[in-house]
Amino acid sequence: MGRYAMRRLFLTIPLLLVISFVTFVLLNLSPLDPVEAVLHARDIPQITHELIAQTKGELGLDRPFFIRYIHWLTACLHLDFGKSYLTGKPVSSLIGPAFLNTLKLTFVASVVIIVGSLLLGVVCAMKEGTWVDKSIRGLAFFVTAMPAYWLGSLLIWYWAVKMDLLPTSGMESYRSYILPVSVISISYAGIYFRNVRSAILNNLNEDYVLYGRACGLSEIVITKHIVRNSLQVVVSIFCMAIPTILGGTVVIENVFAWPGLGSLSVKSIMGRDFPVIQAYVLILGVAFVGFNTIADLINAAMNPRLRNNMS
Repeated sequence: MGRYAMRRLFLTIPLLLVISFVTFVLLNLSPLDPVEAVLHARDIPQITHELIAQTKGELGLDRPFFIRYIHWLTACLHLDFGKSYLTGKPVSSLIGPAFLNTLKLTFVASVVIIVGSLLLGVVCAMKEGTWVDKSIRGLAFFVTAMPAYWLGSLLIWYWAVKMDLLPTSGMESYRSYILPVSVISISYAGIYFRNVRSAILNNLNEDYVLYGRACGLSEIVITKHIVRNSLQVVVSIFCMAIPTILGGTVVIENVFAWPGLGSLSVKSIMGRDFPVIQAYVLILGVAFVGFNTIADLINAAMNPRLRNNMS
């Protein structure tokens, strides 16, 4: 297991380098000059060529491309993402609190998604073809087709405005989590529970289920073994749900005015704050690679045959 883990972790290094390089290149290909964005943010009334050249020197944008990339990548390894063009503050001081706020929302939503996906998946698999299975899948298809911003607006109108039971925005208390977590859970649990259902149905067709029933084992005991053997899918759901929600909270955070990465990224894009945008994209890329690696390691630990095939 240790050899496989080292090999798997080693393979993530070139992938992370590619992600960092693509992130740096794409933002440098923007048609808008970042120097002009900085000068506009400073409310400079008249932008001259001399002022542009001077600002480029201050920001280090007059150096060769690869020198700037290496300097930026080295700084990122020390969690130094530069300074914001709009505020002049270190990007880490802006990203840090926003990342923690988004991580809180992501963790709570992930727990709800995993529990809901597991319960719905087990019920639908054990009631395959019945009206219960068809009703749950039909309802899940309907709610997941709803745009998140529209569903969020409906929940705000009913529970916050009409019923006056929940706050409309912000993160003042635990009650502030209910509406955004509900929207995220409805959007993702309706998708992930199908994976759980498929995994359980695949296990239902295995020989051990047939032998267990032939030996007179109760359905509760058989269901426990089926769920246990389907845990690899649950692990994959948990590991991939976190980065997916991290990247998908842009709409939710703006609808509910949640002070997280999503809200910060929209403000940065509107203000052409390139260092913050670069840090945001890099963090999401690292999160996807990291949690995908964690999922592979956990699945390999749970299934030695899978580990041997990958080694």
